[in-house]
Amino acid sequence: MLHIRFASPSFHAFVRIFFILPISNPVLNLVLNPALLLLLCIALIIAVPVRAAEPTAAEIVQRCDLDTYAGDDNRSRLTMILSDLAGNAKKNVYRRYWKFYGIDQKIMEKMILFTEFPPDAKGTAFMRWSYRPGAGKNADQWLYLPSLNSVRRVSVRDPGDSFLGSDLTYQDISLRLVEQDEHRLLRVEEKNGRRFYVVESTPKEDKPLYGKVVSWYQAAPHWKDCNKVRVEYYERNGALLKTQSLRWQKVDGAWLWDEVVVENIKTGHSSVFRVTDVEVNVGLKDRLFTVRTLKRGIR
Repeated sequence: MLHIRFASPSFHAFVRIFFILPISNPVLNLVLNPALLLLLCIALIIAVPVRAAEPTAAEIVQRCDLDTYAGDDNRSRLTMILSDLAGNAKKNVYRRYWKFYGIDQKIMEKMILFTEFPPDAKGTAFMRWSYRPGAGKNADQWLYLPSLNSVRRVSVRDPGDSFLGSDLTYQDISLRLVEQDEHRLLRVEEKNGRRFYVVESTPKEDKPLYGKVVSWYQAAPHWKDCNKVRVEYYERNGALLKTQSLRWQKVDGAWLWDEVVVENIKTGHSSVFRVTDVEVNVGLKDRLFTVRTLKRGIR
């Protein structure tokens, strides 16, 4: 019988010592034992935290803007201060009532404002019914003037018209669906321990009100707490038109404006909105949002 000798006795001793018998040096044991070394590598890979891929721009807009929960209804006090370039300021205070019916409903939301200040305008009231995006119908609006004791319809012909004389337009306060714009995540900013998604949104329509809108969304551990904190509005020629900064308040799980400042770069005009005395999910009835209530007020 032919015997083939693979190694000398000294080699067998080496195998026996390093791969069969336990080794007292744990580091050497790991290096020389392939199985243990493999297990260690797998453990290290699992233990190292890996940051998940950034969300898409469209997902950020949907979750941090459109999905923001403001309650099923709420009532509050809205203070609006309008200032011009010369420093002249005008203050208006409204009692605000708002009810949300659902984005899939024909009438998506209703709002009514009763003027409390200035005194000479007290009793003036404004009501707005907003339809879902894509319904092909502008919002219905009514204005009650106590001096004339009459209610008149206020048509919205141009979405670029000013809302209550402020630097926000009717389009700015209206809902835009994600698919109405092309969204691009420009960057992620880190500032003072906070993280911001910067998203550029370009309208798809042929003659848009703005050339583009750039928004800053503050990230949060949970999507429901992610909010938009800054907006830059650009004209179609690329020039910056106005900026908007937003501070939010959370009331009973609902997010509402705390203070919003809008500054028009071209005119030097600014608008400040402050929301106080907030109550959420108070069960506002449909009969509140009627022309009759507009004239009579809340009793």
